[in-house]
Amino acid sequence: MNYDIFNGDADGIIALLQLRLAYPLDSQLVTGVKRDIKLVQNINVNAGDKLTILDISLEKNIEAVNQALKKGASVFYADHHRCGEIPTDKNLDVNIDLDANTCTGLIIDKLLAKKYHAWAITAAYGDNLIAKADELANQAGYSHEQAKQLKELGTLINYNGYGATVADLHFDPATLYRALLAYPSPFDLLADLNSPFYKLRTAYQDDMAGALAISAQYQSKWLSVFELPDETWSRRISGVYGNLLANQNPDSAHAVLTKNKDGSYLVSLRSPLHHKQGAGDICSQFTSGGGRAAAAGINTLAQSELSQFIELVENYYKAL
Repeated sequence: MNYDIFNGDADGIIALLQLRLAYPLDSQLVTGVKRDIKLVQNINVNAGDKLTILDISLEKNIEAVNQALKKGASVFYADHHRCGEIPTDKNLDVNIDLDANTCTGLIIDKLLAKKYHAWAITAAYGDNLIAKADELANQAGYSHEQAKQLKELGTLINYNGYGATVADLHFDPATLYRALLAYPSPFDLLADLNSPFYKLRTAYQDDMAGALAISAQYQSKWLSVFELPDETWSRRISGVYGNLLANQNPDSAHAVLTKNKDGSYLVSLRSPLHHKQGAGDICSQFTSGGGRAAAAGINTLAQSELSQFIELVENYYKAL
């Protein structure tokens, strides 16, 4: 059995998209909302199975990966999140790069010798690597308007991944991936007025308008905190809203809080774009937290822990 296991955000979807455009394969898709990262444990692995794992932390999946290797499966792993200690196994092919200015889509792009480079640039835009994506788009000879189109597409695919459950999303990430597979180039997708791009664009504009109407709950030189209500649209917009805030004020960290049903907070943290470090380390200090240097999150932050979280973030960036 072949398994394609991937994060449901723009980077995860587009990383797999590039691979399967280059190397078509009949596989079982395993994905979920962006925060659903412990995906490897969701499959029953047997000897001889082949696992392709993209854009989820090895550190968070290490137990399931070790079990899969022990059972005789082969694993291809590409990612840019915290990885912990990487196992040594002849059946494990690891492609991990923790550079804050890369993403899984760009890692796959390198392995494929830029065969689907426009899609890789789209993934970088979706992962909020704006400066890197602009640089790559310019090097590839794309016009300002074309780069702007790829940026919007990446943002919209990423936006679709946020939610407490798949029911919150406009498209199940597996469904969205299958739809994108019909387009060898993102420009082919943009030319198709019936593509998912246009539904996502309208929905994004509606959700972002709600977020922009909310003032900061807490603000200092080092951190701004915004709390969104317990609404489906809030959960959908939280991550891309955090990216927007980060780009508007690159010297400050930003946290977007969304209330969970139990009164706790779902947290999206963005490090200052001028200091792309620390977000993953900060969030990993909480039980359900994790991520990478520039962007991270906590699935369940108790209200009683909020002041501790704010203090940790401020002290970290104040010391830089």
